[in-house]
Amino acid sequence: MADLVIGNRVEGNEMIMEEAPNNSSDDDQAQQQQQQQEEEEADPNQPAKRAKRYNRHSEEQIQQMEEFFKECPHPNDNQRKELSKHLKLDPSQVKFWFQNKRTQVKAQVERLNNQRLNGEIENLRAELERCQEALKKATCPNCGGPSSYGEMSFDEHHLRMENTRLKEEVQRLSGMTGNHVGNVASSSYTNVSSFQNRMPSHDVGIGSYGVIPNMVGEMYGTNGSGSYLPTPLQVAPDPKRMMIVELVDAAMEELTKLAIVGNPLWFPQNNQLGTEILNEDEYFRTFHSGFGPKLLGFKSEASRDSVVIIKNNINLMEILMDVKQWSKVFCDIVSRSMTHEVLSQGVTGNYNGVLQVMSAEFQVPSPMVPTRRAYFARYCKQHQDGSWVLVDVSLDDIRPNAISTCRRRPSGCLIQDLSSGYSKVTWIEHVEVDERTSYNLYENFVNSGFGFGAKRWLASLHRHCQRLAITKPITMLHHGVITGPEEKQFIVKLAERMKWSFLTGVGSSTADIWTTISPPCDSVRIMRRTSMNDPGRPSGLVLNIATSFRLQIPPIRVFTFLRDVKFRSQWDVLCTSALVQEKEHIATGRDSGNCISLIQVNQLQNENQNMFILQESFTDATGSYAIYAPIDVGPMNEALCGGDPDFISMLPSGFAIVPDEPIFSSPPQGGSIVKVGPRGSLITVAFQILVHNKPTGSLSPNSVASVNNFLDFTMKKIKDSVADDSNKHLLGPQIVSKSATRC
Repeated sequence: MADLVIGNRVEGNEMIMEEAPNNSSDDDQAQQQQQQQEEEEADPNQPAKRAKRYNRHSEEQIQQMEEFFKECPHPNDNQRKELSKHLKLDPSQVKFWFQNKRTQVKAQVERLNNQRLNGEIENLRAELERCQEALKKATCPNCGGPSSYGEMSFDEHHLRMENTRLKEEVQRLSGMTGNHVGNVASSSYTNVSSFQNRMPSHDVGIGSYGVIPNMVGEMYGTNGSGSYLPTPLQVAPDPKRMMIVELVDAAMEELTKLAIVGNPLWFPQNNQLGTEILNEDEYFRTFHSGFGPKLLGFKSEASRDSVVIIKNNINLMEILMDVKQWSKVFCDIVSRSMTHEVLSQGVTGNYNGVLQVMSAEFQVPSPMVPTRRAYFARYCKQHQDGSWVLVDVSLDDIRPNAISTCRRRPSGCLIQDLSSGYSKVTWIEHVEVDERTSYNLYENFVNSGFGFGAKRWLASLHRHCQRLAITKPITMLHHGVITGPEEKQFIVKLAERMKWSFLTGVGSSTADIWTTISPPCDSVRIMRRTSMNDPGRPSGLVLNIATSFRLQIPPIRVFTFLRDVKFRSQWDVLCTSALVQEKEHIATGRDSGNCISLIQVNQLQNENQNMFILQESFTDATGSYAIYAPIDVGPMNEALCGGDPDFISMLPSGFAIVPDEPIFSSPPQGGSIVKVGPRGSLITVAFQILVHNKPTGSLSPNSVASVNNFLDFTMKKIKDSVADDSNKHLLGPQIVSKSATRC
């Protein structure tokens, strides 16, 4: 009979799957009946509605139902009928027995699980208490202090180590000299201890060692007495951490000496004032035990320059230590950057002692010049005289990586605070690069130090600080139709975004927002980008095309021609048959070429094509830029009435002009671009053009050809117009030559 029942169960397997969800309701029904029975038993005064009869199952019946329960805890109707017939029970009795059995088993399982989990919790709690007690008693075997770096500053650890070493040295000398100088040794030890107490605490505390998506975070605040306190941190173990700390400590010492010492370590470039070049022989004699010899197959580039900047040292350190600000201020040099780790958050209240691991890509504004990538540590320290030093040093020897294409020896700057909010900044760039790298037309420009040297870094910083000081609402110099300070700040902010967008596509950087496609020739670089629901950019498929060419005309004349509104109709197809007028002019620097212009273009044949052109031009000792973007009249007028500049769609284009063969002489007072040799200027032209108004649109070969033809047409117009005899008296002294070549 048991075989028959099991056989029916197997044959009715599909029925079991359908009825299984209803078993929970049967269990609930059994529980309700049991609860009702308990209530009736608890209240004897309540009259019983009906006398209930209870029958006990025999041991044989219970045993057979137990065996069947092991095979099938949820029998269906047919199986219950067969089982009740075999056991001579009512089907409802079999049904209720299985319901009660399932409830009993479920309660037993839950009780066992709770007991097991409670036991595990007790074991973990006991293990945690043992670990906490062990951490409280742990000490550093070298210095005797706490074993966790998070419980004391980096300097305190160094002082403890030094104190332990001196103590051992004193004990050794005491043993050698014997009883005659025992008291002297004892007093020496006392002096060492008191010397430790008088020593100022170092400003580095080892911080959390892991991936940090943001920068340093909230770092400002002091204790009640006004002195700075190290920020308590948790430290993950890393055997190479101390190697990085020792590396940046040595780099800081070297950079400080390089910033202070003069001849014979440094000598003027071409015996002129201004930028200084490092004497490599003297360098390796002075720092023979530093960072090792020069890498095989690499050449060294080292330069030093200094300038007085209108900004105090605290604000300058904030620019240099915040990776976002640093990338924006030096957006013409830094194409992209990232902070990977913060090894030390320094002291609370400023950036003193901050140590972080970074990577960055550096560019020259031309697709012909390969970028340089570096993986390095950046360390900041304030000296007792109030000056600040920031140093970068490569970590390739400690952490080999696939990022670096150049080696940064100790590079950075020394900032000395002057009166009235000014600071003197001495900048040092010292890198080693592969000597086989080709820079094409820009070989002389890069080798002169203007491409990646200290002069270019300082020029960008100086120009940025001037821009901030002059474009403040209180001191803004302007003329035009816009009178409100909010509208002017709107124009300044919009121009800043336009400049950053242009510089991401003018060099050879492979930024994430662009995808490189095959160009028609090696001297042209074409990239594509799709935009959809992206504020500030039109939706669709955008092409970025850039190239560089040589023009045997001085850079100052080319820059004047490209930025001046009266020459615009000679090269810009948007202004060929239009009335062009500068409606707003905002100065951004002391040089007349540093300004933001809002140009109104009224088409003579079709008024529906009227537009504004936003242009920013700026120049310094290492190069000049003229960047512009056409903007529709409607969105610009709405934005000037209180809109957000981040939501104005624009595609910037423009030019970057650098001297071909710089002559290393100090620029005249008020001037910006240094004198150049007879070969003139190197010009990079870049356009961003919307070729399809749908992001999913395909890029056809005809679109690429049309954009390339437009590039060639614009270049030809510039070459012919800037060398035209009718423009000579407007552009300055006589032009050297009319010929121009494109690589």
